[in-house]
Amino acid sequence: MTAFGLLLLGGLDFLLMGLFKFELFGSMFSGTESTAARVFYSLFGISAAWLLGVILYRAFVVKPMAKKPATKKASA
Repeated sequence: MTAFGLLLLGGLDFLLMGLFKFELFGSMFSGTESTAARVFYSLFGISAAWLLGVILYRAFVVKPMAKKPATKKASA
């Protein structure tokens, strides 16, 4: 859940950059070159890589659970 939250924050930051040319974390930490902003950007990237790995692992390694056929309940 932490990786997902960080990925959402990173996505919102990119949305603001694309629409309004405003960098949220760059402005919060006095520029994109500051150490704090670079740490947050690194965390966003690590979160994206982590979630991509989880998605690919579940898609190709873990076998999807087979759906059981629906059974009718006997009415008494």
